[in-house]
Amino acid sequence: MNEELQFILDSTKEAMNSAIEHLDKQLQKIRAGKASPMMLSGVMVDYYGTKTPLSQVANVNTLDGRTITIQPWEKSMISPIETAIINANLGLNPQNNGEQILINVPMLTEERRRDLSKQAKAEGEHSKVGIRNARKEANDEIKKLQKNGLSEDICKDAESNIQKLTDNHIAKVDSLIEAKEKDIMTV
Repeated sequence: MNEELQFILDSTKEAMNSAIEHLDKQLQKIRAGKASPMMLSGVMVDYYGTKTPLSQVANVNTLDGRTITIQPWEKSMISPIETAIINANLGLNPQNNGEQILINVPMLTEERRRDLSKQAKAEGEHSKVGIRNARKEANDEIKKLQKNGLSEDICKDAESNIQKLTDNHIAKVDSLIEAKEKDIMTV
């Protein structure tokens, strides 16, 4: 197999892997009934005029399956952190005791579980589109190489390898979504 073809295969695999990694990060943000520090990963706090991720101004932990604790590194940050959590529109109600912020994570209703499950499926479809786009780009590059004189057999083998890669990555997406749905629907 020539170097150009190997480069196409490697870059396609890399693009497909990054689609899986992105899906994994997105799924971690979707709440599944249990309290998790990842639920607050998108919260940006106004830290002396600069938007800063919550994890860089406080310690975020779970006390138990229903409670998230946020321990700011500076007491003056309690109020900006509370404001940031409320403004993030996560449906969470922060309460502070002067030392730290506690968030009680409410139980999910059946309807909310279904909505979150749909959201997870939508993220999975988004990843599948990314994987298929990587396949299409690779196949287009292979066709260009064939026009430039690469043998048809080598091109067919390469397209077959790309399709196997695609099938494997689509199966990974399906298993990630299935696991997340199971997690969401478990009471």
